[in-house]
Amino acid sequence: MQYNRCGKWGLKLPAVSLGLWHNFGGIDVFENGRAMLHRAFDLGITHFDLANNYGPPPGSAEENFGKILKQDFSAYRDELIISSKAGYLMWPGPYGEWGSRKYVLASLDQSLKRMGLEYVDIFYSHRPDPDTPLEETMMALDRAVRSGKALYVGISNYPADMAKEAAQILKELGTPCLIHQPRYSMFERWVEDGLLDVLEDEGIGCIPFSPLAQGLLTNKYLKGIPEGSRATREVFLKKEHVDTAHDKIVALNAIAQERGQSLAQMALAWILRDKRITSVLIGASSVKQIDDNVEMLKNRSFSVEELEAIEKVLD
Repeated sequence: MQYNRCGKWGLKLPAVSLGLWHNFGGIDVFENGRAMLHRAFDLGITHFDLANNYGPPPGSAEENFGKILKQDFSAYRDELIISSKAGYLMWPGPYGEWGSRKYVLASLDQSLKRMGLEYVDIFYSHRPDPDTPLEETMMALDRAVRSGKALYVGISNYPADMAKEAAQILKELGTPCLIHQPRYSMFERWVEDGLLDVLEDEGIGCIPFSPLAQGLLTNKYLKGIPEGSRATREVFLKKEHVDTAHDKIVALNAIAQERGQSLAQMALAWILRDKRITSVLIGASSVKQIDDNVEMLKNRSFSVEELEAIEKVLD
């Protein structure tokens, strides 16, 4: 495993981190999640990324992670970077989502209780709140650090202008922004239109989620939509997404094969080609997927010709 400095700060993250958005919830097989966490750690993945609402049901990913942490990882707490987030709907009523100080700090307390932790390493504002002043949300993050419940803070899904403003507020408060977690893949490149420049200027790290575009950038959809796949049952990936991207997937897969990689491996390496990226956040449903994704690290470099060929497909 390779470890990269998070922006200008002292914390290093593995080049590949494991997200618990899917496949670790109450509806999933507990022992499969446990096996994936074991394998990830054995491979040098020291960063596990959660959020209050991960499951389903919401909160169950943190509960399951807490159980596994207690029985298997308690001796390794100081070797782990554990993150959580608050921002999306977690409980009913006016205080159960978005970015108010009330919600953000209550959510952190709930997350710590579910995971059986005294603190998280990174605590995020999961999304900007259009109806709450940015300084209120950032003051809540600052409070999380000063109360000893988080070591670092970050933001997720913030556009470039808001990210810059949030970074300035946090700097003035004395709790700098460590990291930003945006959606970024070959098929979703909005971060290249200003956000990465802001992060570089501010010395903030970047850990993209959905680097495989919800599974589109894998070999799963090369021949259409398999029965039981995510595109047949999920709101985040629809049949029309697969149909629209199919020709590009096939063309990208051909480039990956020439590199001696799977499409997924090339897509992850492509994200990491930019030095402003600290880590790439993978999801997994099996130990084998984790093994295959980490195998990408053996070939992270691209020739000029390969990058041009990829751009031609993506245009």
